[in-house]
Amino acid sequence: MVWAHYQYLIKCFIILVSFAIGIGNSQSFKDLKKAAKKVSSKLVLPKKSNLSFSEEDASKALKETLEKGVNKGVEVLSLKDGFFKNPNVKIPFPPEAKSIFDRLKKIGLGKELDEVVLSINRSAEDAVNSSKPIFLKAIKKMNIQDAIAIIRGGEHAGTNYLSSKTKNDLVIEFSPNIEKSLKKVNATKHWNAIMTSYNKIPFVKKINPNLKTYVTEKTVDGLFYMLAKEEKQIRNNPRKRNSELLKKVFGR
Repeated sequence: MVWAHYQYLIKCFIILVSFAIGIGNSQSFKDLKKAAKKVSSKLVLPKKSNLSFSEEDASKALKETLEKGVNKGVEVLSLKDGFFKNPNVKIPFPPEAKSIFDRLKKIGLGKELDEVVLSINRSAEDAVNSSKPIFLKAIKKMNIQDAIAIIRGGEHAGTNYLSSKTKNDLVIEFSPNIEKSLKKVNATKHWNAIMTSYNKIPFVKKINPNLKTYVTEKTVDGLFYMLAKEEKQIRNNPRKRNSELLKKVFGR
């Protein structure tokens, strides 16, 4: 790099000397200005490469960032009230069952409805820890052909990429863990009781939304939310880059 810079300076000097000889003793100040302008047009610095890291570096840094996000997200969400008291990830009563919620609340089952919401959030808090190896496996399998573009993308580019490529598979693989947790914290029991009460109301259409699928998807969404948050911090906050690779790719 240094030798190339010296070669460039030598070329510049040769150009200047050539013009000086060509102009000779009879040149005027005006001629000198013309010569200088001509020389300056040739002194265009070579374009600086934006590539300060390899695609392999970018891929490894992206995976490290996402792994840190998953670890942090699981750590926070698996605590008691990790879902329930976080308005950004709290799992509400299924929106598609709003008519059920409204009807049952009117007939005095508000406490039972609250128990359903609490229990499904408890099931997410209980199950989310088991999602960690599933997410990490998905991250390791990422085929990042456009890793550099993702690194230089928006604040959540890596998370968005992972979501678009793996979310459906993550939901399917994580679903059995959610089912176990729903039973463990009695969410299934509370849900069945609510659905039975609703379906006993005269003239209502008998329905029973799939609680397992709903809670699984919302739990995965919550982890992706935390993942995006951590990715943004690593991109924007140098103090979060606690490895040489992250410092190399994202800057110090």
